[in-house]
Amino acid sequence: MNINIEASWLEILKDEFEKDYMKEIKSFLVQQIEAGKTIYPNPKNIFKAFDKTPFDKVKVVILWQDPYHWPNQAQGFCFSVQNGTKLPPSLQNIYKELERSLWIKPSLNWDLTSWSEQWVFLLNAILTVEWWKPASHSQIGWEKFTDEVIKQISEKKENVVFLLWWAFAQSKEKLIDEKKHFILKTTHPSPFSAHRWFIWSDCFKKTNEILEKIWKKPINWEIKS
Repeated sequence: MNINIEASWLEILKDEFEKDYMKEIKSFLVQQIEAGKTIYPNPKNIFKAFDKTPFDKVKVVILWQDPYHWPNQAQGFCFSVQNGTKLPPSLQNIYKELERSLWIKPSLNWDLTSWSEQWVFLLNAILTVEWWKPASHSQIGWEKFTDEVIKQISEKKENVVFLLWWAFAQSKEKLIDEKKHFILKTTHPSPFSAHRWFIWSDCFKKTNEILEKIWKKPINWEIKS
C-alpha cells in the first residue's frame, strides 16, 4: 500500500499500513470521492500532522476527534484552520486561554503550523470527514490506526506531554504509559465547556513548565504566519 508520509513515521507504521483495515480505509475514500462526495481535509493533507512533526521529534501531543466538516477549514491538524476562513469557536477559546495565561495576544493567523514545527503533534483520532457530516468517518477504521500511533509514541518515546481535552481525548489515556509520559487533562475548548475548566486550566503554561524541567525547549505558543 503506497502511502506518502514522513520517513520516520513510515518506518514506525509500515506494518500497520499493510493491514487489511488500512487498505479498506483507502478503498472507502476512493469510492467516496469517485461518487462525488466532498472529503476533508484534501487527500494530500490527510497525513499532514505526521509530515510536519516527525516521530523522532514529537514532544507534545494534542488530540481531538475528527476534522472540521466545513469548507476551507480542515487542513490536517486538529483545531487548526486555514487563514482567511471563519474562526471556529473552539479556536477562539484557545486564543482566550493563551492570552489569559501567557499574555499572548490573539492573532489574525489561525493556522497552527508553527506549533507543529516546534514538534507539537496535532492529531485527530479520525483523519477524514465528509462535508457537513461530523463524525461521518468514525466507523471506517481510523481510530484503530491512530490508537496504534498513540501506543507507538508511548512505547518508543519518553517524556512526551499529552494534552487530553474532554472525554473523547481522555478515553485514550489508557494507551499512554503514565510512568514515562506526562498527561494534562482539561475540558474541551468549545463554548459548551471552555468556561468550566479549559479557560483557567493553564494547560499551555504547564506544558512549558514540564518541558523546562526535563531540559527541553518550551513551546512558543504564539500563533505565527
